[in-house]
Amino acid sequence: MCCRILIVLSCVLVLLTGKNQGEAQSRSFRMSVPDTLVASGFLKHLLPRFSLKNSIRIELVAVGSEAEVHLSTENIGRPVFSGLGETWFLEAQVSDNDLVARFTDWLSSDVGRRTIETFKAESGAIFVAAVAEVEDTGPIEVTGDIVQGEKLAVIHCGRCHMVNEATRLSTIGSSPSFAVMRSFADWQARFEAFFALNPHPSFTIIDGVTEPFDEARPPPMVPVELSLTDLEAILAFVTQIPPADLGAPIQYQ
Repeated sequence: MCCRILIVLSCVLVLLTGKNQGEAQSRSFRMSVPDTLVASGFLKHLLPRFSLKNSIRIELVAVGSEAEVHLSTENIGRPVFSGLGETWFLEAQVSDNDLVARFTDWLSSDVGRRTIETFKAESGAIFVAAVAEVEDTGPIEVTGDIVQGEKLAVIHCGRCHMVNEATRLSTIGSSPSFAVMRSFADWQARFEAFFALNPHPSFTIIDGVTEPFDEARPPPMVPVELSLTDLEAILAFVTQIPPADLGAPIQYQ
């Protein structure tokens, strides 16, 4: 009798173990990614943090391999972040894949955005979360003062970004130039709402838009103080900047 009970229990354990393994395997999907992004180390920072919170494993496969989702710089799918001088798009192969939907939603959540923007690479590469999609309303109407916009951009933005040739030697190497950012698919939304994108909120005040700094927590640098008219002028200047020609992606042997 005891032997029969042990045999039955063993069979039950095998069935339960197989079921649990099947459930664990089902909570994963494959994502094709270019070698350039893998080599940056960014995904080693991003994916484990997503998996830890959501219990979903993402298997990376080479471009051209069978996958449930593709992450690439082709303007197909949903923009999720910018980095390496490119805007990256997530294209799901099946519209009703709940696991892929969870990943996509996480990337645009506050936690996902912070995770994207806290990555630091030895190469100085910086990744920025995508801003909300903006409806295409046709050509941008320039209403600001272009000349004044360039002056303001040099004064306030030239500390970190290369705004024009005059600021080439006074910028932070890891900060993308205006010309590079101008090549992003969502460049207009980025410039319009730059004060809300990290790290700008910690040292930027837009008159009538943002809250003043907490006296107990002063900004870490001389603050950038602008008006809405100043913003319009800077945006008008940016519209005149030709997008940088980044060429073909780097090929690794």
